[in-house]
Amino acid sequence: MIPTQDASARKKEIDEKLRQEQDTLSFIRKNLEKSDQLTKGMVSILSSFESRLMQLENSIIPVHKQTENLQRLQDNVDKTLSCMDHVISYYHVAKDTDKIIKEGPSGRLDEYLACIAKIQKAVEYFQDNNPDSPELNTVKALFEKGKELLEAEFQSLLTRYSKPVPPILILDLIGGEDELDTQEEVILDHLPETVLQDIICISGWLVEYGRNQDFMSVYFQIRSSQLDRSLKSLKEHFRKSSSSLGVLYSPAVQNKRKDTPTKKPPKRPVFIPGTIRKAQNLLKQYSQHGLDGKKGGSNLTPMEGKDDVLDIEIDSYIHCISAFVKLAQSEYQLLIEVIPEHHQKRTFDSLIQEALDNLMLEGDNIVSAARRAIMRHDYSAVLTIFPILKHLKQTKPDFDQVLQGTAASTKNKLPSLITSMETTGAKALEEFADSIKNDPDKEYNMPKDGTVHELTSNAILFLQQLLDFQETAGAMLASQETSSSASSYSSEFSRRLLSTYICKVLGNLQLNLLSKSKVYEDTALSAIFLHNNYNYTLKSLEKSELIQLVSVTQRKAETQYRELIEQQILSYQRSWIKVTEYITDQNMPVFQPGAKLKDKERQMIKDKFKGFNDGLEELCKIQKVWAIPDKDQRDAIRQAQKRMITQAYRAFLQRYTNVSFTKNPEKYHKYRPEQVEAMIERLFDTSA
Repeated sequence: MIPTQDASARKKEIDEKLRQEQDTLSFIRKNLEKSDQLTKGMVSILSSFESRLMQLENSIIPVHKQTENLQRLQDNVDKTLSCMDHVISYYHVAKDTDKIIKEGPSGRLDEYLACIAKIQKAVEYFQDNNPDSPELNTVKALFEKGKELLEAEFQSLLTRYSKPVPPILILDLIGGEDELDTQEEVILDHLPETVLQDIICISGWLVEYGRNQDFMSVYFQIRSSQLDRSLKSLKEHFRKSSSSLGVLYSPAVQNKRKDTPTKKPPKRPVFIPGTIRKAQNLLKQYSQHGLDGKKGGSNLTPMEGKDDVLDIEIDSYIHCISAFVKLAQSEYQLLIEVIPEHHQKRTFDSLIQEALDNLMLEGDNIVSAARRAIMRHDYSAVLTIFPILKHLKQTKPDFDQVLQGTAASTKNKLPSLITSMETTGAKALEEFADSIKNDPDKEYNMPKDGTVHELTSNAILFLQQLLDFQETAGAMLASQETSSSASSYSSEFSRRLLSTYICKVLGNLQLNLLSKSKVYEDTALSAIFLHNNYNYTLKSLEKSELIQLVSVTQRKAETQYRELIEQQILSYQRSWIKVTEYITDQNMPVFQPGAKLKDKERQMIKDKFKGFNDGLEELCKIQKVWAIPDKDQRDAIRQAQKRMITQAYRAFLQRYTNVSFTKNPEKYHKYRPEQVEAMIERLFDTSA
């Protein structure tokens, strides 16, 4: 049971809450009534506003439509007037532009092109709208006139400003002195910048609007002539400089400016000036003097003046090859700015043809001249090919890069020339080796004193010249090989071929010298002759890199030559046997000092002395005029002879000093040992 007191309190609490909820409900009802009144008022206002808007719209829309129609009519009138003005302007284009067109574009290209643009638009208008009108013919004629004058201006600008590149600038371009660490970069400006921009502008217009490619022919003809004249002026520069000291490089290279930033120059063409002249001068030197300055037996007469000219021609041609590459590269850079891309390669091909053909023709002439010389057995002419061929091969990668994209016939010109030179050179090398083997044994051509033969000095000198062009000569020989090893060409294979060739020449020379030595009636002189030639050959090989080349395929060559030299010394020494045999004890009895000799015995001793004296005098007289150019060899042979002769002679004198075989001993005892040594010391001394 809930207590009564608690129930009463609970009831009171519930009544209080009920009262509060009734108050709240009463408040909400009042607010809802106010909201309904406001809503009815707003609906009434909106209905009134909608009615008024409908009335306004019905009044404005007709006015708006009328205004819009009037505006459209106004626009149509303006457009019609504008079109009329535009159309009328086409009829005045010819009159407005005629004077400017006839005066030409010179000096005002932009204005001129603007006029042509107006004419072109007029042509298009009349073609589209009134193709039968006389005005169309008028503007067409004016347009063609303008195009012709633009073409003429293009040609005029190119002709007026295209000048040959000065030789000094070309030489700077292809490289300066090797000892310069830095060098100002050489840039060719073929045309002034403003002129170039005009030419580019005209070219672009002719391609896009003129629909004309004739200007490309004009371009390559003018620039081709300029390129060819540049190379010819370089050749002329070399000819004019031939009488000077050979200073062919410009002051820009010789004396670089210290206040100008510089760059390292490209290497100059690889060429050893004076190749032929050096060979001939050495031939002259060896023909007049031996290894120590003694007179030799060759009678060469070098043609120095001719060789100087030849050196200039070779040097000139080599520089022209390098110059062509550089100038052609520069021409291509200029061409790509002027000629459309899809016409560049063909135009460039035509541009370089004349200069390239002239270079190849000159190269062919050099080959032909070498062939004619070889037919005359003048094998030194092949030396003209070596420096050129070497340079052509070194330059070929640059050539190929420059000619990239040209016709196959153009690309093949240089390889054809290289092949021709290699074939001619290889033939000359082989024929030279054969000529060494087959050189006739002419008695009048043999050195009377047994010194170095002209054939030997020529052969060695020729081989020495190959040292400057080892790779080139090896490649020449390799180019004629058909074996499988040749197909895998390498520098080592080339070096072995060259070594084999040099050994072949030396072998042929040795055989020929042996044959020539038989021309001498005196075997001792024959031995001296072979000794001199073998010794000269060995010393020449040792003084140059030839011995290293020979050793590639013949390792014992040096030892073999020393053995040959020693054999000839021994052969020469045998010539003294007829002297020493008189002072030996062979077939002689032993004489006791003081014993009385029989007449026969005395005569035997007298014959010994007389035979020795006569033989010594005869040999010294004969051998005195012989020559051993090598001082070391000459001294060694003299010393060996002095030891051998004086030792035997002293023993001989000692045996017969106390033997009385004559009343006049001074008649037989003519020479003291010291005198004999002095006589032998004067052997091989033509100045004594």
